[in-house]
Amino acid sequence: MNVLPCSINTLKGLYEISGVEVGQHFYWQIGGFQVHAQVLITSWVVIAILLGSAAIAVRNPQTIPTDGQNFFEYVLEFIRDLSKTQIGEEYGPWVPFIGTMFLFIFVSNWSGALLPWKIIELPHGELAAPTNDINTTVALALPTSVAYFYAGLTKKGLGYFGKYIQPTPILLPINILEDFTKPLSLSFRLFGNILADELVVVVLVSLVPSVVPIPVMFLGLFTSGIQALIFATLAAAYIGESMEGHH
Repeated sequence: MNVLPCSINTLKGLYEISGVEVGQHFYWQIGGFQVHAQVLITSWVVIAILLGSAAIAVRNPQTIPTDGQNFFEYVLEFIRDLSKTQIGEEYGPWVPFIGTMFLFIFVSNWSGALLPWKIIELPHGELAAPTNDINTTVALALPTSVAYFYAGLTKKGLGYFGKYIQPTPILLPINILEDFTKPLSLSFRLFGNILADELVVVVLVSLVPSVVPIPVMFLGLFTSGIQALIFATLAAAYIGESMEGHH
């Protein structure tokens, strides 16, 4: 089975798909590069919210925690428990990575439902949640793959690649393709769910009175949080799998 040409053709196909556009988009020309400005603007807003929240959380910690401090400590404890459950006892160094992924995706997803992006007019297109764009979800999935390989190589050295011929060398092509499908499934799952949620809300708002879509919007907030949790859980599970060497 010729896996390498198949993988190369798959990557070429993905590159061609990346050139497909739906609707209008707003771009910045920076040097010789065309940058998707809509994604950058909304991503910067999300990053500013996260940085501002972190600054408030660590500005004046109290021995007897306030309500706000309790909330941030609960979020940190939740991320630590998630990392420990999926990765194991060596979870410590990976808490910042898993936490960053979870919080960025969570706030990005919720920003699509809570922030009034539509009132900001652009020359072309309109603003939406950063995770409503496939470029963002792929950019989140690729570091997860890098972290997955880094964790395995750091723990086992070159012996890490022995997993590709386990339990039998016959499964080598399947085991290789599995590592290609992990970032694809992470990125397309997140992108598809967030895009579908926002499209459903937009269609309902255009067809029925404004009060009717409210339950759907609350459902969207719930599913947006679940999608952030799924992404972070799978990322931690992949890292733990590469370190432990089991499936």
